[in-house]
Amino acid sequence: MDPKSFLYAPSHEWVAIDGDTAVVGLSKFAVDQLTDLLTIDLPKVGDKLTAGKSFGEVESVKSVNDLYAPIGGEVVEVNQAVADDVQVLSEDPYAKGWLVKIKVADPAEAAKLLDHAAYEKKIAEDEH
Repeated sequence: MDPKSFLYAPSHEWVAIDGDTAVVGLSKFAVDQLTDLLTIDLPKVGDKLTAGKSFGEVESVKSVNDLYAPIGGEVVEVNQAVADDVQVLSEDPYAKGWLVKIKVADPAEAAKLLDHAAYEKKIAEDEH
């Protein structure tokens, strides 16, 4: 999976859309900012996600942070490897560390997300 082809939410979640399915994860920037991850709380298959609303939490030694849905829809798969061992997210946030797959409710929501270049610009500005 190529992070340059993903769309990003300002809250650092990424989404890769393939037809009516979206794979959602947390960006490497966000994972690096959180540092040592301890636990993650993910939704269950069948849960409905709303764009911009929390769908879980990730806890690190520094803080507990909400995970926000970049796009709405129904959860069709949860990455059990990450649920069982959050270090998978730390080691590979873009391939093995994806969080959930959802059946997209409204593809037009993707137009509100940032492309890779805009996301890179946003995180560069946030670091100053």
